[in-house]
Amino acid sequence: MHEPADNAIIAVRELSIRLGGKTILDRVSFDVRSGESLAIVGPNGAGKTTLLKCLNRILVADSGRVDVAGRPLASYSRKQLARRMSYVPQADTQAVPFTVEQFVLMGRYPYLSPFSPVGRSDREAVREAMALTGTAAFADRLLGTLSGGERQKVFIAAALAQGAPIMLLDEPTTFLDYHHQDEIRELLARTAATTDRTTVSVTHDVNRAALESDRIVALRDGLVVFDGRPEEIMRPDELRRIYASPFLLVAHPDTELPMIVPRATSRGSS
Repeated sequence: MHEPADNAIIAVRELSIRLGGKTILDRVSFDVRSGESLAIVGPNGAGKTTLLKCLNRILVADSGRVDVAGRPLASYSRKQLARRMSYVPQADTQAVPFTVEQFVLMGRYPYLSPFSPVGRSDREAVREAMALTGTAAFADRLLGTLSGGERQKVFIAAALAQGAPIMLLDEPTTFLDYHHQDEIRELLARTAATTDRTTVSVTHDVNRAALESDRIVALRDGLVVFDGRPEEIMRPDELRRIYASPFLLVAHPDTELPMIVPRATSRGSS
């Protein structure tokens, strides 16, 4: 088992988990460096979301080890871990009976106790997070009345208010239209630039992963099958090895980085 990188804030070693009698992750190993933006990609069922949940201890692996900031993940209390790591789930339509401001304030729970009032620093963290995400305008609205894009901004605001140096994101733009996808991506890019957080994002969008990440890890059948820079994965042979499907790539007009484009299909004449 090789040693983690000197600046690794997350070190994953030989992580395996079985769910429902099926191996979901199989001896997964990789590092996440401090300040890095890492994308996790791969086909459906590859184990991407399961991996993210293992990092956040929503799920406990059967074997292997995860270290966070040089310390075993299992040694953290829930509040201690929440001060290190926040989690943004997929956008959904579930109604939550809280206002936006109340929900964002919940992100401060690692610093609060049941018997202490909300302090000035907590209120300030909430105000800053809502200002950064553009959610202050609907602070008094119930979360269930918001659109999917607005709700996802609120989830990100709560994660920012949490103040953790690591942010985990599970398909942050799933179910959103193009306009809201762009808004969320711009927000995350702005957040990374202004807060120097480490981000680990699960995504199906390999193009966006290549454009927006420092490094990419690809899973297939629970195994790490790629770990490298964006330009190294954006090759037809490499993508075909990961996804078992042919790919057509063209150079991005701004960056020259190869991008996946859909193949044209023949149409039968009527």
